[in-house]
Amino acid sequence: MTTTDSLSSEQIISLAQKHLIGNYTRYPVALVRGENSWVWDAEGTRYLDFFPGWGCGLLGHCPPRVVQAVQEQVAQLIHVPNTWYTEAQAVLAQALGERTDFGGMSFFCNSGTEANEAAIKLARLNGKPKGKYKIVTLTGGFHGRTMGALTATAQPKYHAGVEPMLPGFNYASFGDLDSIAKAIDGETCAVMLEPIQGEGGVNVPPAGFLEGVRALCDQHGLLLILDEVQTGMGRTGKWFAHQHWGVQPDIVTLAKALAGGVAMGGLVAKPEVAEKLKPGTHAATFGGNPIAARAALATIETIENEGLLERAVQIGERFRGRFTVLREKCPLITDVRAMGAMIGIELNVEGAPVVQGCLEKGLLINCTHQTVLRLLPSLTLTDEQLDDGCDIMADVLLALRP
Repeated sequence: MTTTDSLSSEQIISLAQKHLIGNYTRYPVALVRGENSWVWDAEGTRYLDFFPGWGCGLLGHCPPRVVQAVQEQVAQLIHVPNTWYTEAQAVLAQALGERTDFGGMSFFCNSGTEANEAAIKLARLNGKPKGKYKIVTLTGGFHGRTMGALTATAQPKYHAGVEPMLPGFNYASFGDLDSIAKAIDGETCAVMLEPIQGEGGVNVPPAGFLEGVRALCDQHGLLLILDEVQTGMGRTGKWFAHQHWGVQPDIVTLAKALAGGVAMGGLVAKPEVAEKLKPGTHAATFGGNPIAARAALATIETIENEGLLERAVQIGERFRGRFTVLREKCPLITDVRAMGAMIGIELNVEGAPVVQGCLEKGLLINCTHQTVLRLLPSLTLTDEQLDDGCDIMADVLLALRP
């Protein structure tokens, strides 16, 4: 059997449970088609998706420019190794460099965890001549599942069962400059953090924090690595979240929305930092392949041609307004956090029943850290879709009131 076109949801789920390793908790829904902010299961049931692609679907499902770019490219050149030049990869690197604050140079890979591994390696390569190799990361952060990125993730629950973790990481508290200062020692080469913590609960830094981290790095001669895997590519209303604070990183990592849903990761680094990745020091076989690079260029084109940076701001304001009003009627909501199309609704109860209730009413959302409803909607979400989804969430939350 090579196609699932004729399979029912029940058949797909049964087949998956028999043959796929059970490392994911999956909802009992088999999705077969997507368009913008809608997805359909095998029986034709339609769902409104406020969490498309786990944050990868910044443009929604199957965005037209990305689809066309991939269709054209797959018929022209699928993959060549990085021992050769390709036009799409070079043009994409130029486009990303022009949209950073520092004219950065790019390295491409396939995922966020790979991007962060590359950043860790690049930081150590820069620190090695001075005997520096340690990196300070922050509690509540999330940087990926491979061993280096996992060690950088200062959340013990993700370390359980795979210890010992790698040496060379010191942990400090998010939002606490004194804690970071204390974690820096003579062997530290970098500080690595998310400008807005995503998996950690959509945690926006306090005023002056990112600027203070940049100052600490300058004071101690450290690199500043900003993990923008979830916040990058316009999610927050600017190309990169750090631009809200006017802070320049030395390295910024990207993935998720970078190629409009096609698998791609990468980092952008200042030229004087990037030069340490010399031939033989790092590689990614599929990194920056023509299909992903064309998809990423189509993503940038879509964001700019459709004014989606401005739309991200509008989406955030509308969500904030809806849930601020709801909070007055629903004591389950303790806080509402939003920056662009990145929204967190803090609850004083477990969020899983809310996710399930929304699913039953045709809305897909996420819960992180047990009590934070996390929404990463498409920037092409309409006001009508936004309001319809908020109505569903309101119904579910109000029904759960004590």
